[in-house]
Amino acid sequence: MSRRFPIPRPADDPRFTFGLALDVARVLAEHGYPSMAESYDGCGADLLALQDALFGLIYAPTDTTEVES
Repeated sequence: MSRRFPIPRPADDPRFTFGLALDVARVLAEHGYPSMAESYDGCGADLLALQDALFGLIYAPTDTTEVES
């Protein structure tokens, strides 16, 4: 079985937005995880960490064109 992610990193990908991270955060909250939409001191840092994690999952490192299965 081969993996679908990570994909090669494009120069620009309009699909990867802050809104993507917010959508994933909402889904996590719907499954019972703490909400990142409410106002609290760590919200920005948590959303940034989520966006970073999504980036690492979705895109291959720039020095790699082929991903191992």
